[in-house]
Parts: sequence; C-alpha cells; structure tokens
Amino acid sequence: MTAPAPALFADDAATRTVLAVPGMHCAGCMGKVERALGAVAGVTSARTNLTARTVEVVHAPSIEMPALLAALSATGFEAQLREVDAETPSAVKPLLAPLGVAAFACMNVMLMSVSVWSGADGTTRALFHWVSALIGVPAIVYAGRPFFSSAWKVLAHGKTNMDVPISIGVTIATGLSFYETLIGGAEAWFDGVLMLLMFLLAGRALDAMMRDRARSGVDALLRQVASGTMVVGANGACRWRAIRRGGNKSISPSRRPAHRLKNTKKRF
Repeated sequence: MTAPAPALFADDAATRTVLAVPGMHCAGCMGKVERALGAVAGVTSARTNLTARTVEVVHAPSIEMPALLAALSATGFEAQLREVDAETPSAVKPLLAPLGVAAFACMNVMLMSVSVWSGADGTTRALFHWVSALIGVPAIVYAGRPFFSSAWKVLAHGKTNMDVPISIGVTIATGLSFYETLIGGAEAWFDGVLMLLMFLLAGRALDAMMRDRARSGVDALLRQVASGTMVVGANGACRWRAIRRGGNKSISPSRRPAHRLKNTKKRF
C-alpha cells in the first residue's frame, strides 16, 4: 500500500487543507459547509466533494486547524483532517491494450480461416496461413504478456499458478501452427489461440474492474476515519496532533475516533 502524503501542503501564496466531513449527505449540507468555511477570515475558497465526503479549503498559512474545525462544528458538522493518498494504479489499464490487440488480430485472422474452411487449397491456403502467421504471432506474443510474465515469475521460484498451463498451451498451439505453416500443412490454429487470449483477457479485465471498484469503496470508508485529535494543553490551548499507529489514545467508544477524549483506551 502506498504511504499517504500529508493533507496540508503549502504553495507560494496559500495552504490547501483537505477535511473529511462524514455528516455531509446532500447539496444543502455542501452549501452549509462551504459557507461556514468561507466565512472564516483568511479562507480563499472551499470546495466540497459529496462522493468522498470531503472539503478542500484554500486558506492563508496563518490559519490553523482548530479555526477550520470550529467553523464547521458551529454549523453542526464534525470534521477531521484527511490524509491524501497517492492514487492507486488501476489493475484494468495494463490489460486493455493486450485485450484490444487480441480482439483486433482475432477478427482479422478469422477472416483468413473462413477462406480456408470454405475450401481454399494449395497456394491460396498456404498464403492465407502465412498472412495469419504474420498477424497472429506478434499479436499472441504481445497479448499473452500478462500470462507469460506471471508464469515466468512463479516458475523462477519453483512454484506454479493458473498462468503456467495457459502459457504452455498458447506456446504449443502457436508453435504447431507455425510449423504447419512452414511445411504447407492443412491446419493452423492462430485464430483459436487469439480467441482464447481474448476471452481470458476479457475475463481478467472484468475481474480487475470489480476489484478496483471494491477497493475504491474501502478507501472511501477508510478516508472517513480520524487521522488525528485535538489535544487540550495544561494552559487550555488546543492543538492538533496526528494519531500514530501503535500508540494509545483515550477516546469515547460511542463516537468516531478522535472526536472526543474520554477515559476509554483504544489502540490505533
């Protein structure tokens, strides 16, 4: 998992702060949050995101976190500093190009195969096989990379997975098809290999898409967890302190973490 970056970062003229506001449920809530923060002296802008239930505040560096939290609290919204995670790379994108290549090559090779199945013989059949090989072999090598690389990694460690038999089958079928093309044989299976890769990649892409959506939902929930707490010093001054994993904090079990300090212990 990528380490989170701080939610506060300064540019030349202002500081941007991202706050999680779990109680924001509608457009009316968004307007209230933006107006409450906009009324704070030194705040340049406040933009809410209802889907993520966050608000991004651009303000002067002199404004501290308690002032922003107090403005929202006065409006009835509890908020916490949100840690901005680096964007998680999508598992679908690396599969789209191989899937497109496999589908395009499969359609073109299938046209050649239909001509052979229709009764093409002799030189015409050999020509169609060679054209299929010229299209199919590079496409198989490119579209099969997700399976070949995965199989090679596990075999290098003396293990196996489902990509190993897939890679073996694709390699054998492609090799036999090329051999049949060289000797002028009657059969070649470039179309079948490409179709197999196309369906396997389509299934894997759909699976990755569902995993991305599930991970996005989990990340949205985790972003609502408090990342810090307000600490009241001996002199009555409040200051923000980030929660560190492995530390003990006294909080109320009936509230969100770090919303109110109590005598109950909870481990983060």
